[in-house]
Amino acid sequence: MSRQMTGAEMVVTALEDQGVDTIFGYPGGAVLPIYDALFGHQSVKHVLVRHEQGAGHAAEGYARSSGKVGVLLVTSGPGATNAVTALTDALLDSIPLVCITGQVPTHLIGSDAFQECDTTGITRHCTKHNYLVRRVEDLPRILHEAFWVASHGRPGPVVIDIPKDVQFATGTYVGPQNIVHKTYQPRVKGEMDRIRHAVALMAAAKRPVFYTGGGVINAGPEASALLRELVGLTNFPITSTLMGLGSYPASGENWLGMLGMHGTYEANHAMHDCDLMIAVGARFDDRITGRLDAFSPGSTKIHIDIDPSSINKVVKVDLGIVGDCAFVLEDMVRLWRSEGHGADRAALAEWWGRIDGWRKRNSLGFANSTSVIKPQHAIRRLHELTKDRDTYITTEVGQHQMWAAQHYGFEKPNRWMTSGGLGTMGYGLPAAIGVQMAHPDALVIDVAGEASILMNMQEMSTALQYRLPVKIFILNNSYMGMVRQWQELLHGSRYSESYSEALPDFVKLAEAYGGVGIRCEDPAELDAAILRMIDTPKAVIFDCVVEREENCFPMIPSGKAHNEMLLPTGIDDWGAPDLGAVIDEKGKMLV
Repeated sequence: MSRQMTGAEMVVTALEDQGVDTIFGYPGGAVLPIYDALFGHQSVKHVLVRHEQGAGHAAEGYARSSGKVGVLLVTSGPGATNAVTALTDALLDSIPLVCITGQVPTHLIGSDAFQECDTTGITRHCTKHNYLVRRVEDLPRILHEAFWVASHGRPGPVVIDIPKDVQFATGTYVGPQNIVHKTYQPRVKGEMDRIRHAVALMAAAKRPVFYTGGGVINAGPEASALLRELVGLTNFPITSTLMGLGSYPASGENWLGMLGMHGTYEANHAMHDCDLMIAVGARFDDRITGRLDAFSPGSTKIHIDIDPSSINKVVKVDLGIVGDCAFVLEDMVRLWRSEGHGADRAALAEWWGRIDGWRKRNSLGFANSTSVIKPQHAIRRLHELTKDRDTYITTEVGQHQMWAAQHYGFEKPNRWMTSGGLGTMGYGLPAAIGVQMAHPDALVIDVAGEASILMNMQEMSTALQYRLPVKIFILNNSYMGMVRQWQELLHGSRYSESYSEALPDFVKLAEAYGGVGIRCEDPAELDAAILRMIDTPKAVIFDCVVEREENCFPMIPSGKAHNEMLLPTGIDDWGAPDLGAVIDEKGKMLV
């Protein structure tokens, strides 16, 4: 149905028509007409953040946990530029966002007017698509098209830059009807001949492995269900990237753990020694491949991805299948069943025997302590005490992020929100706010470092204003931990500017915002403190003081291959000597 309204009213009406119930934003002069239109609409809830970067990350958390498009609304100039980090983060991690920005009136564009910037020029390379709306007649189409582009094909962020005079202008609004993009038509169904070829390669494989990524989660819960079914049918081992955690359950018998720079010994060695790699919704990121010329040198590689530009972009593959993971996996399952395929059981048994040998290295083992909290132990206790609840985990970026990925077992998709491609410090708290808005009754925990959390700590105010009981679980080692680790191992222990001096009292800081602060440094008191955090019906900052110089292992050093991993020193959880590489005080491998 078409009707007359202002451009600002069109924006709010389009949000309603697209099923948007929550947006994140910060008002300013160039976007006030839209805020005025929002005032009379109760169906769209606006969350006032304290920084536009926070709006973007909150929208990411909302989108990643709900499967919907996240929406942010910011003003022109600094409002738009403050959102650039979050837009880039969403582009690299394939998160569907629509970012609506205000702009100076059309007749002032290019005149260096107050709070003017070239938003479309600035965001061209950090968005999937962007628009500058110069006529109110084009606004309804662009609004609906933006949601379609953001959510179809490989998801990503879309910017709509709306000048102030267009917001005031009156035009005819038309609802979403058969919305498509004229030139962007992603393929969702894979070519059947290629899928049949892939299934034949799988049936003939001796040492196969599934390598899965965030694309499986982006394809919806049905894709994860089909992946689990295919793994069960084939009995192939499966590993995942950081972004793909939860698409296959961590408790599953075929699970090898995460792969890559801080992946498990068994996952990385299986990737290196496999004869068939089935990459599903992954993009061969450098943190996964290690040294490219030594990446899985003896394997035939199948790559399934909805983005055709990802095929052969980083690693040359033998069989590329362009299509949505859910559709391709559905065809694979159907063909495997209907054509009577079966794996080579003898070869697969031998392959699992090798994998079990790698598993015995206990690469995630660590020497626990009764005098100081080990960060790995803190994450394992957090997992144990929250695994039976409806729990969502976000993270900041650093060692704590990797420890959470390694030691918190994810059983379901969309429960793990982290900044993968861009590695954005300050992501976790606003993302947790977005997750909590999408799932008000869930337990939402931001696993943080004491350095990262300060990047967007102001969003604690947002959490308290909207009575969001998010939990910030800080692994406080008084260092920028990952920076310190690299300085130790690669730069002769020269800790240049990585020590976090003048840290706040996090308990008092939580209380200053109106939240609850908890501090724990005794391993014997950890469980009780975590349970107190969980049971507190308000936002909590938990200052968990951990071993200062603990390193995050396993680790593939920069420029090394998957079979050149560094493993932890000392003893493993069971008290047995670790069989991995020993590192001396200068960071060199002794064994």
